[in-house]
Amino acid sequence: MIVCGGAHPGWQDGLVEQISVHETVSRLWREEVLPSLSDLVRIPALSQAFDAQWATNGHLDAAVEHVRGWIAGRNLPGATLDVVRLDGLSPVLLVDVPASPGAEDADTVLLYGHLDKQPPVGGWSEGLGPWTPVIRDGRLYGRGSADDGYSGYAAVTALEAVHAAGGQHARAVILLETGEESGSPDLPRYLEHLEERLGRVSFVVCLDSGGNDYERLWQTTSLRGLVQVHVTVRVLESAQHSGLASGIVPSSFRILRRLLDRIEDAETGQITLAEMNVDIPANRRAEVEAAVRSAPGAIASTFPLVAGMRPVTEDEEELLLNNGWRPTLSVIGAAGLPEPANAGNVLRDATTLALSFRLPPTADSAAALAAVEKALTTDVPYSAQVTLSGVEHADGWNAPESAPWLSAALEKVSDEIFAAPSGSIGLGGSIPFMVQLARKYPEAQFLVTGALGPDSNAHVPDEWLHLDHAGRVTEAVAHILDAHARR
Repeated sequence: MIVCGGAHPGWQDGLVEQISVHETVSRLWREEVLPSLSDLVRIPALSQAFDAQWATNGHLDAAVEHVRGWIAGRNLPGATLDVVRLDGLSPVLLVDVPASPGAEDADTVLLYGHLDKQPPVGGWSEGLGPWTPVIRDGRLYGRGSADDGYSGYAAVTALEAVHAAGGQHARAVILLETGEESGSPDLPRYLEHLEERLGRVSFVVCLDSGGNDYERLWQTTSLRGLVQVHVTVRVLESAQHSGLASGIVPSSFRILRRLLDRIEDAETGQITLAEMNVDIPANRRAEVEAAVRSAPGAIASTFPLVAGMRPVTEDEEELLLNNGWRPTLSVIGAAGLPEPANAGNVLRDATTLALSFRLPPTADSAAALAAVEKALTTDVPYSAQVTLSGVEHADGWNAPESAPWLSAALEKVSDEIFAAPSGSIGLGGSIPFMVQLARKYPEAQFLVTGALGPDSNAHVPDEWLHLDHAGRVTEAVAHILDAHARR
């Protein structure tokens, strides 16, 4: 591995120059990354699902051009940059960096991130805003700072640090997409289009994740799948006076409650459909046990519960298994319900709920969707009219076992950079890119990590990036890239 400032003799194999990776990364983050990343925060580059006029508004293009310009000015020998655009699809920024001298060029390391952002939402704290970068107490506030604008900068900085320290890396391709927050709908087309250019991918580094604290390097080892559907129950051609119709015409809301009872136990939150449940692998249960030991209290204290509220259970292992390996239902939207101040004594004609199911990583999302559709539309109480729309499903991802070289590299960077054992955990969310890559490159190794912590506020007000942790993650990636080249 690369020597870190000459202080760690165990890292001297293959060394050309003893230049500190830590010093290089720290300088680049302070002098080069932070100013440019702050300017990226200013660009309201909403993902396509949240900006129907994204092509006309040009904010995604502006974000791509901003990062492309910064990378073009970096010291990456032989690198080529290409903004790839397929008709009607959001753009992709591709950075192709040849293998360093002495490293084999037979395969590719693919480093992934995204430049699109979630909506701004209201409720930001005083002095903060989604498009206003603010540096405060070692944090960079602003939408897209942590999720996931920093990732391209970290990938480039890691490669620069490898070169500065006389280390090695295989051919590296940085792929920054602009549709991840919309579920990466365009990415399959791009992966097909770029297949020959990418070549044989043996290692994937995804920086769109994080962990339970900022004390160690966290790996994401699984991602949940999803099923989404909008269900409408209609009982009347037009709404009626509730005093005249109630007791004669059943409430559309009550019928929806009964339909949901077929899927979810309201007492426990357990999803009862067999197609949505799986046996949890033993290695993932052991992983959860280790994660709770390494960061006790982190899960239960992550979210801003109201006074007196408690989580689903006090058992943190069960909380992590619920979040990573068990199906859940969230009602994420509703229609047909007026604001209380505007609600009259009316028996409404229809109710619509937007249902979001998170699935275990190894569940078949198509089978799960079929089971949901059957539960919602078969033998409907009172023969009410049920329609489904907004249907979507995607499989989850379960990482392969780490190769010996990767396990050894993770142990080394954990000791030398973080002074704490690495952690690994399943993520309750989804990164569609990982599923697509795992299918396309089944022999590849994966490092899914990042600078997000339990309170980084991705998708919600006051999103922030832990700058010191982002720097340490960058250092770790530099060393792991060197370890991959020497494996």
